[in-house]
Amino acid sequence: MRIFRHYAELPAAIRGGVVALGNFDGVHLGHQTVIGTALAAAREKRVACGVMSFEPHPRMVFNPSLPPFRLTPFRIKTRLIEALGVDYLLMQHFDLEFAAHSAEDFIDEVLIKGLGVVHLVVGYDYAFGHDRRGNPAMLKDRAAQGVFGVTCIGPVTAEDGAVYSSSRIREALQSGHPHEAARLLGRDWEIEGRVEHGDGRGHAVGFPTANIEMADYLHPAHGVYAIRAGVDRGGATQWLPGVANFGSRPTFGKTNQLLEVHLFGFDGDLYGRHLRVALVEFLRPERKFPDINALKTQIEEDCQAARRLLGIAEK
Repeated sequence: MRIFRHYAELPAAIRGGVVALGNFDGVHLGHQTVIGTALAAAREKRVACGVMSFEPHPRMVFNPSLPPFRLTPFRIKTRLIEALGVDYLLMQHFDLEFAAHSAEDFIDEVLIKGLGVVHLVVGYDYAFGHDRRGNPAMLKDRAAQGVFGVTCIGPVTAEDGAVYSSSRIREALQSGHPHEAARLLGRDWEIEGRVEHGDGRGHAVGFPTANIEMADYLHPAHGVYAIRAGVDRGGATQWLPGVANFGSRPTFGKTNQLLEVHLFGFDGDLYGRHLRVALVEFLRPERKFPDINALKTQIEEDCQAARRLLGIAEK
């Protein structure tokens, strides 16, 4: 999959294709339906299939003071979209200048002149252009002029009627229900980041941790999780079970938000490496302990609970 950062960069060889439009934060099962529909149309027409998204997320440009809310920052979103089999990803740089495009200019300058689209696929709630004036109805009006085709995907729901949506996934994670988020995503929710040096307290209590700053990720419920972590092994990813705490570590008087990951049976050096952490289940809320011994006892119980949940023989 080729990656571009501006609509004017597309070479002639891949212009004139089918494009899925959207922010696609989460790349959940609803998003996958939109992208999959675009891919099927492109294969039928024998043209390139592309996905057009935006980076940074428009909400971060218009409301930079918002708390972190991203489900899939650039690195993870790119990997997930590539796995769907599209030919290219246009991760359009988004700033106030680009946001000033009217909806009409977005169609004429970006979609027609820049991408040369022959067919578009969008979700029912897709909005674009200055003040979000553009919508699927506007695209269909232009399509009626014979410039390009449009497919609008309605709400995609699970068997129980739940709509696959990024908002519902965020709510599930913030309320301590990663299993519900996984049901809507079609996979466990992952956090990925570079392992940073901590204060060494994990080693001191016998449970060394790999520490990851959350950056612009959504902050899930504070507490302890059963997890699986992906460790890079020269191009392959080795998944290891473990337990993690996300929060501010009140026992030690800390206030910054940190993800601390303890991997069962792992004693290698992860400092400076990227680690993928999939939240499998919420075990308990974070709390302050009266002393280190009480904390250590609770961590031992957390590890046993995580082992049982992950199907690992208890030590």
